[in-house]
Amino acid sequence: MGKILGLDVGDKTIGIAVSDELKWTAQALMTLRREGKKKDFPALLELVEAHNIETVVIGLPKNMNNSIGEQAEKVLKFSRMLEGRLTKSVHVELWDERLTTSAAERTLLEGHVSRKKRKRVIDTLAAVFILQGYLDAHAS
Repeated sequence: MGKILGLDVGDKTIGIAVSDELKWTAQALMTLRREGKKKDFPALLELVEAHNIETVVIGLPKNMNNSIGEQAEKVLKFSRMLEGRLTKSVHVELWDERLTTSAAERTLLEGHVSRKKRKRVIDTLAAVFILQGYLDAHAS
């Protein structure tokens, strides 16, 4: 049984979270600074192998009216490119991530985390929220 990787894909960074082996909880893993396809995808493939990942859940930033905007189009393109690089045994799923970044920001503010520290961890925490939402919805 493999784990699940959660991604919050942005233009400058990718927040990354990973599930436990039982797929109950999401834990923050890291924030990957985007450097282009030639570096981003190999780094993600390395994480998939190192953590025995069977599913990659990517947050899809839909508009509040459920439509697909410019950022969601970028994420769809990214997900197709990643899927093309993964082995057939690793599945890619999209997960509606509306309001996860604002929920992550609110959590950090409530925890009195400094602005500088918030900026460093916001994407990773958003990935945790995305993955935990997915895990909760798929709990058996």
